Amino acid sequence: MTFNALLATQADNKITTSLTKLSDADLMPGDVTIAVDYSTINYKDGLAMTGRLPIIQTFPLIPGIDFAGTVVESSYSGIAVGDKVLQNGWALSQTHHGGYAQRARVRGEWLTKLPSAFTTRDAMAIGTAGYTAMLSVLALEHGGLTPSSGDIIVTGAGGGVGSIAVAILSNLGYRVIASTGRLEETDYLKSLGASEVIDRATLSNPGAPIATERWAGAVDSVGSHTIANVIAQTKYLGVVACCGLAQGLDLPGSMLPFILRNITLAGIDSVNAPSKMRDLAWSRLARDLDVGKLRTTVKEIPLADTPNYAQAILDGKVRGRTVVNVNA
Repeated sequence: MTFNALLATQADNKITTSLTKLSDADLMPGDVTIAVDYSTINYKDGLAMTGRLPIIQTFPLIPGIDFAGTVVESSYSGIAVGDKVLQNGWALSQTHHGGYAQRARVRGEWLTKLPSAFTTRDAMAIGTAGYTAMLSVLALEHGGLTPSSGDIIVTGAGGGVGSIAVAILSNLGYRVIASTGRLEETDYLKSLGASEVIDRATLSNPGAPIATERWAGAVDSVGSHTIANVIAQTKYLGVVACCGLAQGLDLPGSMLPFILRNITLAGIDSVNAPSKMRDLAWSRLARDLDVGKLRTTVKEIPLADTPNYAQAILDGKVRGRTVVNVNA
């Protein structure tokens, strides 16, 4: 049988993607084969398909760092035919075919069983963005923060990680400050649970090495001057979860907040997180994420439209989450 797949190729250092027909013989080695229902588009997918960063390391390759679907073949213990599963990260869209196809074959240890609270579409509405948001919340909790600690700021709040972080944190009882470059999205962010919405311009330029304390913690998907300013305004014993680089890779800040305020900077890696951490994150998502709020963040597109969203997500023009229906 053949199936539809989005295939990325490279020529003269330029990446192009095209919809093509493949067969199971074209899939890479693995002990589990999945009939994919949905994938999604994350910021990293935009970086990969545009070639802005060298995410894809071998060509030709099916992009897409996520997928969810049903197992159709398995020789891996603990994963059976008929199981609903999902995958975030690992080698997908780097050295292994990813989720932008109707079929996938992967190593069983890369898979997570789908929580019963979610459909496969819900799982991709969450995607790596939402799973990363949950890892960030777990880092805040690990650092000792609770709703009584004070406000939490979420930067890049209109994006995938940010919007789900706002929804999770508000559901847990935190007062959330949402930072965004699109103030026209204020009503949307407040519908997710934000108590206050601020203009990202107040954080995105060079600032003082240490400033007045404003929040107990942060989920930052922006980096550069934004995270430096967030750290400078974090309260004593605060925790800042760093999970993105939309503004830049640099950290042009000071040691003063860390030394004088005992602040923790927690790095968040969603790609190679161990299975136990993934299972915990997804079980907490099933408990702490309001599925009704989640569904208000979602736009669904067919597989063929995915490349059109790659540059748009990098330009900050995509609100919330975009689900890719690989069978449409």
